[in-house]
Amino acid sequence: MRIRHGEFERIRSVLEQADADEPLTAREILDLLEQHGEEFDSAHRIATVLGRRAQRGDVEVIRDQPYRYRFRDVNN
Repeated sequence: MRIRHGEFERIRSVLEQADADEPLTAREILDLLEQHGEEFDSAHRIATVLGRRAQRGDVEVIRDQPYRYRFRDVNN
């Protein structure tokens, strides 16, 4: 599965606007995106995008149940 250009940036932008400074689940992120007029296929898609960016160090994955995601530089 290929990540479409800009998905990570769209997610990060909305979380910055929402001033989300605590770790969120993919479902919570999806809800925020929808509130801000951004459409994503599913929470699973968000988890895929963020999981791949975690490999680069841009996102921290907190492996609770459910997983939570924290951007390393949301406020920068």
